[in-house]
Amino acid sequence: MGVSGGEIAALIAAGAFLMLVLVLAVPILRLRHTVDATTRMIADLNDRTAPLLGDVNTTVKNVNTALEQVQTSLDGVNLQLAKVDTMTTHAQNVTANVANLAAVVSAAAANPLVKVAAFGYGVRKAAAARRHAETEREVRDTIKQQRRAARRGNR
Repeated sequence: MGVSGGEIAALIAAGAFLMLVLVLAVPILRLRHTVDATTRMIADLNDRTAPLLGDVNTTVKNVNTALEQVQTSLDGVNLQLAKVDTMTTHAQNVTANVANLAAVVSAAAANPLVKVAAFGYGVRKAAAARRHAETEREVRDTIKQQRRAARRGNR
């Protein structure tokens, strides 16, 4: 039985392929260990992350609830501010009405008060003038009496 050149070439090719498989088997086996370690690490990370994500979800729900409460409070505050604004407007109207009423009363009372004050001033002035006139008359009478007495004494 004779081995032909093609069979020898096929045997060499098969041997080379076997060597290639053996050479590549070592890195593949090492790569398998790396993949196993990565798989374990991902599984561990997944185990640790799941509770954290649950806590984050609960926290987000709590924050949403708090935000709804804040929104409700702000709505209440805005409603109260609207009421305060209405009350302020009414107070401003009342103040303006009181100011107008005070101006009317002041104008109504001022004119008679001015007249009373002027009358009082006139009475005081007349009384002072009368006292002055009486004093002057008394002084004149006294001077006249002194002159008469002086003339009688010279005669």
